[in-house]
Amino acid sequence: MFNTSTVTEFQLLGLSKIQELQTIHFVTFLAIYLVALMGNFLIITVIVLNPHLHTPMYFFLVNLSVADLGAISVTIPKSMTHIGTISYTGCAAQVFFLIFFMAVDVSLLTVMAYDRFVAICDPLHYTIMMSRESCVKMAIIAWVSGLLYGLVHVGGTFSITFCSNVVNQFFCEIPQILRLSCSDLYLIEIGILVFSAFLVFSCFIFIILSYMQIFRAVMKIPSMKGRQKAFSTCLPHLIVVSLFICICAFAYLKPISRCPSDFDLVATVIYCSVPFMMNPIIYSIRNKDIQTALWKLLNHLTLWVV
Repeated sequence: MFNTSTVTEFQLLGLSKIQELQTIHFVTFLAIYLVALMGNFLIITVIVLNPHLHTPMYFFLVNLSVADLGAISVTIPKSMTHIGTISYTGCAAQVFFLIFFMAVDVSLLTVMAYDRFVAICDPLHYTIMMSRESCVKMAIIAWVSGLLYGLVHVGGTFSITFCSNVVNQFFCEIPQILRLSCSDLYLIEIGILVFSAFLVFSCFIFIILSYMQIFRAVMKIPSMKGRQKAFSTCLPHLIVVSLFICICAFAYLKPISRCPSDFDLVATVIYCSVPFMMNPIIYSIRNKDIQTALWKLLNHLTLWVV
């Protein structure tokens, strides 16, 4: 029997024990990680170096890219090593940082919805309501809320007594860790998870209500060009929110199996990597400001190299 005083490491079963499949997993994870790194670093660099993009919307987008880089760096690099063990403190750190960055993501997406709501529904007061000081305060609140979420979940997860140290996952995932419990203390963390899910759902409802008001205001714009411009600034954010919420809800609301199937593992890979990889791609495809700034940056780099 194991308990919290004797468990010094956890065994991660990973995705596969077959050498050929491990190679495929490594290449897949590496490709996902490189795309996420390059995409988010490009977003950050383009926005920071271009003064025209120093607006509230892009300020929050930089914060979102930083959170995405952190979130995908928590699980993917460790998974590429195929090392089947992780220390007790390393597992706790993985749980903390994953929850931390994902909570920051949700908070920032909610704030960005509010930014779009004010910009379109109350443009005369936009500069006052979304001043530099207000944006910094909202960003700080997002990061602090993520910090508190991470601490609460780590405390709730690792206060339990463990009967095993074998985690049926390729990283320290809270639902799988809770299955190792041999005491009723895991119910505390389940209660915290339910409360967290309620808060995330509340944020999602706030975003939906905000966009209902936004679409109502956009449809009142007389010119077709004005409506298209308004929609173009909102659509990427709405796609990112839908992708993030739907994937996370699918991953966590499905029944937890003691031995995850291939489908469960694929779903986990998707929710802990795809949103953070796709965010910069989605924001770049339909955003002419970022595209223009990116081309200017590439031209400057080309001239500098030549």
